[in-house]
Amino acid sequence: MKWIEDKSGNLISTGFARDVYLDGEMALRKDGKILGVRMHVDADHGAFFSDAQPSKFKIGLLHSAFACYDVPVAHLTARGTYSNKAPGGVAYRCSFRVTEAMFFQERMIQAAASDAGLDQAEFRRMNFVRDDQFPHRTPLGFLLDSGQYGKCLDVGLKAAGYEDFRRQQQEARARGRLLGLGISTMTEPLGAGNSREYDILGIKMFDSAELKVHMTGKAIVRTGARGQGQGHETTWAQIVSHELGIPADDVVVEEGDTDTAPFGMGTYASRSTPVAGAAVAMVARKIRAKARRLAAHLLEVSEEDVEWELGRFYVRSAPDRGVTIQECAAAAYSNMPDGMEPGLENTAYYDPPNLTWPFAVYIVTVEVDPETGVWDVLNTVAVDDCGVRINPMIVEGQIMGGLTEAYAMASMQFITFDAEGNCVGSNYMDYMLPTAWETPGFELHSEVVTPCPHHPIGAKGIGECAAVGGPAAFVNAVMDAISDTGVRNIDMPLLPDRVWEAMTYRRDISGAPPVRTDD
Repeated sequence: MKWIEDKSGNLISTGFARDVYLDGEMALRKDGKILGVRMHVDADHGAFFSDAQPSKFKIGLLHSAFACYDVPVAHLTARGTYSNKAPGGVAYRCSFRVTEAMFFQERMIQAAASDAGLDQAEFRRMNFVRDDQFPHRTPLGFLLDSGQYGKCLDVGLKAAGYEDFRRQQQEARARGRLLGLGISTMTEPLGAGNSREYDILGIKMFDSAELKVHMTGKAIVRTGARGQGQGHETTWAQIVSHELGIPADDVVVEEGDTDTAPFGMGTYASRSTPVAGAAVAMVARKIRAKARRLAAHLLEVSEEDVEWELGRFYVRSAPDRGVTIQECAAAAYSNMPDGMEPGLENTAYYDPPNLTWPFAVYIVTVEVDPETGVWDVLNTVAVDDCGVRINPMIVEGQIMGGLTEAYAMASMQFITFDAEGNCVGSNYMDYMLPTAWETPGFELHSEVVTPCPHHPIGAKGIGECAAVGGPAAFVNAVMDAISDTGVRNIDMPLLPDRVWEAMTYRRDISGAPPVRTDD
């Protein structure tokens, strides 16, 4: 017998993701400088914990909130509850509570700036961690290594036409049109994680890579990570090509075969390139070190006299005398020096010294229909500093996918229960998926590149960034459009009926499910 669940069963019984409610307070100086933040979180974890390290990170990495801001002190408390729901905290769009952290952070930032009568962009700028403050220890314990936050914001504001839009917004409001602009700026912890702090059931979270260069000069690389559509095959081949000069087309990437794959902790938390990709770079450098000794043997010089350029070793004093990496590979099987083990293959284990911290600015402009609550996205600008980009096209695909997910979370997707305990959102008529029809266009910018100082190739990761930082930008834009109503908050998703109710009755709208009582 074989049982196959249907979509409704899957939606009802698998991870519910969020279900987090946060109260926050922020202390400001008169000039707008943040002096301190206090947060309390109530989280429904469902029937049991299903995420990693529940005894150590009971609320995931929610304490990554406010990492990009220079906040002197912060205090975070959390209260978890068990219920008869499916397990929570395991969203497919960034779990471990980082999305929640950045959403609450940016909603609080917008509310604080509005209360203080300060410009949204300048309030963020004045509170950013400055370039000269890195490495920076956050008040909740994380260590940030690098970033150019102000520069990213400048790029985003220019691309969005910030000042001009504010002028258009005032003119439109005088004619009864509601335009809004939302900003979300955030840095998030990726690349879990160094073995001093992170493990799963005691197993450390490093990754490994195995590289074999055949006598033909072609190579095969194996990793413990497994691609889910991110383009590992392209990225790993490019890393090997960058390190050894072997054409990417001559590099075979093999993943997911438990008979041959080296140890690895898998693909999640945007850790593929920060951890597995680093292991690929490190094993390629081990191969290059042995190839250098082979080159010295073939060129009949000491190893110290051998220089490297991409794909070729040459004699320092006679650059015309050289051998290719392919010739070295052939020699590893046919003409190795005395005492050298044959073959050109190796394995590397990479234990990251720290998490990586990409930074992003997302700016969204919208128009809200005052009669219906329907809101349309006019423009979306994304500035992502994810360190060194190995393949820009793959990076852009990751960002576009993340922004699409962010738009879906902000506008249409939720699973909840009615007063009788029936699941609302158990099918794709209620739990809607954005198609090409609804999804807005995105304007992506890659001008800012801050290499990660501890990563072998300077990469920081990108997979979850837009899905993490994007939702707040959409919500902030709608809230900005209806700010004259006095409404301070509408819980996600901002369904048209919720927006209409908020505008009509001039009150905040909660997304908490109804509770049946005996009254």
